[in-house]
Amino acid sequence: MSRRIALAFTALIAALLVLAVVPLGVSMTNNERASFRYGTESAAHQVASAAEEFLADHHGTTAMNSALAAASARGDCAAVFGPDAAVLASTSCDAATDGNARGVLTQALAARSDTTAQDGAWLRVAVPISDADKNTGAVVLARSADPVNDRISAMWGWLILIGAGCLLVGVALSVWLARWVARPLGTLGEAAARLGDGTLDVRAPTDTGPAEVRALAATFNRMAERTQTLVSAHQSWVADVSHQLRTPLTALRLRLDLLADDAGDEAAAELAGVQEEITRLSRLVDGLLTVARAEGSVPRPQPVRADTVATERVAAWEPVARERRISLTASPGEPATAYLGPGDLEQMLDNVLANALEAVPDGGRVRIEVADGAGRVSLRVVDDGPGMGEQAKQAAFRRFGNPAARGNGLGLAIVYRLATANGGTVSLSDTPGGGLTVALDLPAERHRSGGRDESEA
Repeated sequence: MSRRIALAFTALIAALLVLAVVPLGVSMTNNERASFRYGTESAAHQVASAAEEFLADHHGTTAMNSALAAASARGDCAAVFGPDAAVLASTSCDAATDGNARGVLTQALAARSDTTAQDGAWLRVAVPISDADKNTGAVVLARSADPVNDRISAMWGWLILIGAGCLLVGVALSVWLARWVARPLGTLGEAAARLGDGTLDVRAPTDTGPAEVRALAATFNRMAERTQTLVSAHQSWVADVSHQLRTPLTALRLRLDLLADDAGDEAAAELAGVQEEITRLSRLVDGLLTVARAEGSVPRPQPVRADTVATERVAAWEPVARERRISLTASPGEPATAYLGPGDLEQMLDNVLANALEAVPDGGRVRIEVADGAGRVSLRVVDDGPGMGEQAKQAAFRRFGNPAARGNGLGLAIVYRLATANGGTVSLSDTPGGGLTVALDLPAERHRSGGRDESEA
């Protein structure tokens, strides 16, 4: 962002400098050349006035020679011509008597008016001298344009130097302004990323940057405080519920066990049914608490070897699968690293495997496939059980969304909450040949968007 701001301001300053310096330079160049032309014509008229006393008034040559000497002292070349274009007097240089000078002289005598011509580095002015409507002679004065060209070059050099200096100052100011605006935004973005990673006590500084950025930082801090309060209250509520529900249920189960030992056969059967309901209620409470924790958790992603976790979970569930004569295997493939909260992948696989082993009949098969590519890690739990209908799939990720589920109807809801909290997705599809496939698509890189870490390129 700071680079874009600096480039934008630099481009604007450069455009303004070009629009200001170029017209100024062109105007000053034109003024220099006009002044040079006017000065040359004035000098030619001065020599012509002195020569007119000799050619038209038939006075002596003193004034004419003095004018020629003054022109020579200034570095000009001048020559006085008679009516037949013969040279009557001239300075020591021949720029006023060469072929180019005679061409200007011919034009001036023919037009009986001043004629000016630029030829290379020389500007020549021919002034005719008339007496009683006839030409009595003419004066040609030539002046080198090298000095004025040198002044124009020096002027452009100074303009370019001043423009470059202004541009450097503008670049420095643009960089300072860009950093002044962008640095607080970068700090605010880092604070937002840390908040998304679970550092709930992070706050953004509110004493730097423009007023709008400071106001945004203050708003972010209020949001962070509110989020911290809500998450803390939720965690406290979960802890209280866990204590208040689990303890009475455990005590009630123990007392029923004692009663069952002393009860008759008929009462024992009834107590066994009650115990089974209490066990189901305990699982339901545990599932609800797990969903609540998943919804209230803010994961702090860290690298997790998905292939290793898949192998470990297969080993952990192998005794259950063997008891039900179900083939449970893992196909980890190449090493695959996902970025997830600690323990989240294990919990997701445990819930999916529990559902699969519950649904697959004896002699069935369940396998885990792991693949890595395009910045994502894919895990697929494939079974050959009865599968799910389309309506059941659409409601599977909601709490108690599948009334026909054999468990408490919370397993896939927990998987969905954990996957989305870590920036992943979960989907259900039919297994070719029959069964259900649960696909987990998880991030393989650290992210910084949407409350997640993102590595910068």
